[in-house]
This record gives sequence, C-alpha cells and structure tokens, in this order.
Amino acid sequence: MFTGLVEAVGTVASLESCGEQARLMLKIPFAAELAPGDSVAINGCCLTVAALSESGASFDLLAQTLRVTSLGSLAAGSRVNLERAMRVGDRFGGHFVQGHVDARGMITRLEPSGQDHILGVSLPPEIERLCVDKGSLAVDGISLTIAELTENEAVFWITPHTWQHTHLHAAQCGQPVNLETDMLAKHVEKLLAARMAGA
Repeated sequence: MFTGLVEAVGTVASLESCGEQARLMLKIPFAAELAPGDSVAINGCCLTVAALSESGASFDLLAQTLRVTSLGSLAAGSRVNLERAMRVGDRFGGHFVQGHVDARGMITRLEPSGQDHILGVSLPPEIERLCVDKGSLAVDGISLTIAELTENEAVFWITPHTWQHTHLHAAQCGQPVNLETDMLAKHVEKLLAARMAGA
C-alpha cells in the first residue's frame, strides 16, 4: 500500500528486453536502504526489488506490466517517481494507492500559472467513469486532486513542492502516464453493478 506522496526521483540506468518480459535497472537515492523483495512504486506501479547494486536496484517487468503500464516506454536517462511501501504507523498524507495501474493516459497540457503549473491528462473511458470533481487520482504514482473534469480529460493544479519533488518538471506533452483510480470508487462501482444485475 502506498500514499501517492513521492519519496524521491530516480533515473533509469537501462531497460533490457527479456523476451516478453524486461529487466528495469534504476539509480535510486535510497538504494542502500532496500533489500531484495521490497516493494517500490515506480511511476505508480508496484514492483519488487529483484537485485541490488551500489547505486541502484533492478526490477523484473512481466508481460502484463508492460502491456498495462507506460514502463515499457522508459529509456536510459528517464526520470521516475519513487515511493516505498507504507509502514504501519506512518502519517497518511495522500490517498489509498495500491500500485496497481488501471490504465495509461497521456499528458495533454503542462504549463506554468503563476507559481503553480497546470497539468492536463487524457482519461480512457474506464478511468473517467470512476473519477469525480475534487476526487483523487494517482498519476505516475502522484496523489493528485482533480481540479476540473471533462469527458476525456482531468486537469490538476500542481504546487511548487510537487513540481520540484517529482518527475513532472522533466515531463512533456504527449508523454504517457500511469493512472490508478481511487480503490473505493472501484469497489462501489462493482457493488452497484452487482445490485443492478440482481434487480
């Protein structure tokens, strides 16, 4: 379980194809504190540490992960958002983020507005129906509040702190992003669908 509060930004060292799978190697600021088997959210996707080096860690990407997330589009030098799994007793400042990416979106807008920035992200239909105005959405692992919601886009106001401490300052329009909707919305949708089917 994660909070969507990015802990650090890492850099891709390499992404090596292994048939239908891949091995992702990252330079991670807190690599010395990791152990094999630890969970780390990388751009919002929960991955398991497979191996460690002096400056980073390696993660295995399954075919399903490559199909659903944007991680397959990473290249050496790409910046990624990092968050370690929550510990019991930690402060909970974001929202419930599982690290289970629901779909990909695309950055449609990224522009300064005073000291803040405005971020627009396209929403596939399966994501849009689970979003509400002023609700939460994890975008590349960042817990963000939806400021404006249209049929196929969500707009967010990015504070200076979030801009400086995530990969957004290096992002570009057209860049794919991982999206995870509020898990409470997913549960409610399933319960209502079952009730409607029963009626």
